[in-house]
Amino acid sequence: MSEAPTLSLCMIVKNEEENLRRCLDSVMDVVDELVILDTGSADDTPDIAEAYGAKLHYFLWCDDFAAARNACLAHATGDWVLVLDADEQLVPGVGARLREAIADPNGLVVNLVRQEIGAAQSPYSLVSRLFRRHPSLSFSRPYHAMVDDSVAELMRQEAHWTVANLPGVAMLHHGYTAEAIASRHKLNKARLAMERFLVTHPGDPYACSKLGALYVQMERVRDGVELLERGLQGSNLDPSVAYELHYHLGIAYSQLTHVDQAAQHYQAAIQQAIFPVLKLGAYNNLGSLRRAAGDLAGAEAAFRAMVDIDPEFAIGHYNLGLTLKGMGRFSEAIAHYDQAIQRQPDYAEAYQNLGVTLFKLGKMPEGLAAFQKAIALHQSQNPVEAHRLRQGLAQMGFTVTAPEA
Repeated sequence: MSEAPTLSLCMIVKNEEENLRRCLDSVMDVVDELVILDTGSADDTPDIAEAYGAKLHYFLWCDDFAAARNACLAHATGDWVLVLDADEQLVPGVGARLREAIADPNGLVVNLVRQEIGAAQSPYSLVSRLFRRHPSLSFSRPYHAMVDDSVAELMRQEAHWTVANLPGVAMLHHGYTAEAIASRHKLNKARLAMERFLVTHPGDPYACSKLGALYVQMERVRDGVELLERGLQGSNLDPSVAYELHYHLGIAYSQLTHVDQAAQHYQAAIQQAIFPVLKLGAYNNLGSLRRAAGDLAGAEAAFRAMVDIDPEFAIGHYNLGLTLKGMGRFSEAIAHYDQAIQRQPDYAEAYQNLGVTLFKLGKMPEGLAAFQKAIALHQSQNPVEAHRLRQGLAQMGFTVTAPEA
């Protein structure tokens, strides 16, 4: 009986003392080797890495994530490689499934579902972060570095290799914060790196998807549309790339108030052959478009698809509640607001709309209690809304006591 394949963790880090322990704790019982490449930390990151027994190496940062990841990969000795960033972690108990997946003698890559903690619309992504250590595999692209290009080339040359998708969430990503997204310096850094890449790869669908989406995020919407539409002209599009192109075109056309075109792209995104959980953003945005257009039945269908795919997605229940309330189906709306609150106890908007719906049913004490909770949550999240809501209730003759945490 052959020995089980060994697994190396490869990471590049810089000033990650707040995140690194959580990440390493999640892999200690899963991997056989920790390889960490530091790109210039000024905090305790290197000491933490060494305390966990990592093989620590250093790299002079050169604005190229692929170069750094390849430098780290060169120090790995395992049969397989798991790549994580410091703000990521493995979910508890996933190790056995990872080990089973890499036991396939023809396996080359195992794609992992990553949950984006704090992401409002697209809470899941699929990442090629678990792969065989093979001399032909390396990272490419200076930003959003990935091994996919070298994987495709190797599989063209050697047809016996396979790529698998591991069902269920395997990773958690904690870096999806409003502050990180809004960082203009970070956005410009990403933009410059991807623009340089596109000069030599002008029709690359993946690059068009990422830079086009970034342009839309930076309010260069028409530039984004041009790139995203260009990406769709590529041949043999990978379904995950096609999804991203259509999804971000939906967002762009929504911002341009071209509602019909936006809906068409969201529907095209939903038709892609990818994991259903990866489609939640398209379902959510399509449902919101339909609700805004007065097509409540269409909105209900989209939001019900969301909660069928992921019953734990609080936003899906909340939006379904809003839609059912608009249809006059108050009891059903209340049930879904309750579902949203169970999954996200600090969901101020869900409490607020629960209060509105309870009032419509004449359940004034229950509604007032929901408004009280909404005000308490808004007080820490959005004080202006807390004040507005308190004033509105006062005009109706209701006195709300000081909010409690």
